Amino acid sequence: MNFASDNAYGVLPEVLSALAQAAQGAALPYGDDDVTRALALRFNAVFEREIAMFPVMTGTAANALALATLVPPHGAILCHQDSHIVVHECGAPEFFTHGARLHTIAGADGKLEPGALEAVLKQWPWGDVHGVQPFAVSLSQPTELGTIYSREDISAIAALAHRHGLKLHVDGARFGNAVAALGRTPAEASWKCGVDVLSFGASKGGALAAEAVLFFDPADARDFAFRRKKAGHLASKMRLVSAQLAAFMDKDLWLHKAARANALAARLGEGLKARGVTITAPVQTNMVFAELPREIAARLRAGGAQFFDRTRASREDHVVARLVTSFATPEEDVERFLSLIV
Repeated sequence: MNFASDNAYGVLPEVLSALAQAAQGAALPYGDDDVTRALALRFNAVFEREIAMFPVMTGTAANALALATLVPPHGAILCHQDSHIVVHECGAPEFFTHGARLHTIAGADGKLEPGALEAVLKQWPWGDVHGVQPFAVSLSQPTELGTIYSREDISAIAALAHRHGLKLHVDGARFGNAVAALGRTPAEASWKCGVDVLSFGASKGGALAAEAVLFFDPADARDFAFRRKKAGHLASKMRLVSAQLAAFMDKDLWLHKAARANALAARLGEGLKARGVTITAPVQTNMVFAELPREIAARLRAGGAQFFDRTRASREDHVVARLVTSFATPEEDVERFLSLIV
């Protein structure tokens, strides 16, 4: 029973099949191939406009390179204090921007709130040569707690950002889970509510090693291609990265699998609540945060369950377990996990 991460599971069969097919024969390297060209057109169709699309191999690279393209070394990136770029990327955004600062803001349920963002922007010493200047806002969609921003949330944040000349970046490592939960089209969940740049995640959803950076205004991409090369993410056999993304998106596979993961998390959360377990964050995508007595957590682990303790519990004798479901989590694992709760 592996609920440690959706990264724990392997690769979708459709993605493996596409990789095997793309590996046949020869093609020009570095993205000058038919698979990558077709993928760019596919992204245009899915997002309902012409965009600048760049495949990379990790989510950290996608986020860090996207932000480095938007933000100079003397700039600042406004984000939630628990966002992935702050807590889990080992300083990569600061490294690739050559020193831009991550300015963190608190917010309930892992979300950056428009009111809190507005208060920060109002108090910022604009034009003061002694301080960094904001250039971008970055959101995680879904958040690190699995919660989601509504279209209205994003629209409000985008309006604030754009009013101050800032770009809005979204870390979409689990973007499919958010889109599936919102019941909106990818376009409605991104540029139609003000997102400028999206780190489109596929690895957590069932790809081998494939993400994409999407600039909804190609002019914003500027020197991204050079930054990608300098960072070592211009794959020579790019068609094998692009083939993963193409298969992932074919026939809305990414959304169907994300919806399955979301449904399993909902079942897990409901089952835990029915057994008297406190759920510490709304279950909106494929993550459940459950406050468990330490003895029950130990029993679950002894029974074969794998999960991480992610946040401080409200009681000393409890832990908060982060439980993540995936495109491949067996349904019986959810039931078996719940059966160990007494």
